[in-house]
Amino acid sequence: MHGKTIAFLVAPEGVEEVELTEPWKAVKQAGGTPKLICTDAGQVQAFNHLDKADRFAVDATVDEVSVEDFAGLVLPGGVANPDFLRTVPQAVRFARGFFDAGKPVAAICHAPWTLIEADVVRDRVVTSWPSLQTDLRNAGAEWVDREVVICTAGPNMLVTSRMPDDLKAFDQAAIDAFSA
Repeated sequence: MHGKTIAFLVAPEGVEEVELTEPWKAVKQAGGTPKLICTDAGQVQAFNHLDKADRFAVDATVDEVSVEDFAGLVLPGGVANPDFLRTVPQAVRFARGFFDAGKPVAAICHAPWTLIEADVVRDRVVTSWPSLQTDLRNAGAEWVDREVVICTAGPNMLVTSRMPDDLKAFDQAAIDAFSA
């Protein structure tokens, strides 16, 4: 992954901290450069489920970057994070751009909500937090209950996982996708 920069797209608050920090560490350990991209400048307020956790400095806003700047995209979960992102057209376009460009995307937990809004899950095999399965099926995806799913049946490699307990498998699959 040396020389590759990976975007981590998050909302100003509500990202599940461990779903941001663990993949971030994995990217750095693999020799990549993670960048925190947000809809707003400043800092992101992370959460441990419903409790406020640490804050993280934003590297750039979604309006300041383009898909061409990155080798891949990580979409961390948390309930509020993707629910907010799917209401911001620039964030949805940014996420969709990775699919249009054939670049790998890794999404965990509730993050596929943003992908549903981007209309990029149709005919893809995915997993997520279980409560999203109906939303994903209604958007044309095949939802399965597995710790990690690697789907290549589309314009890019899509890695999805269900929850923080799946982070080890998610991180490895994401690094493999970004390294390909």
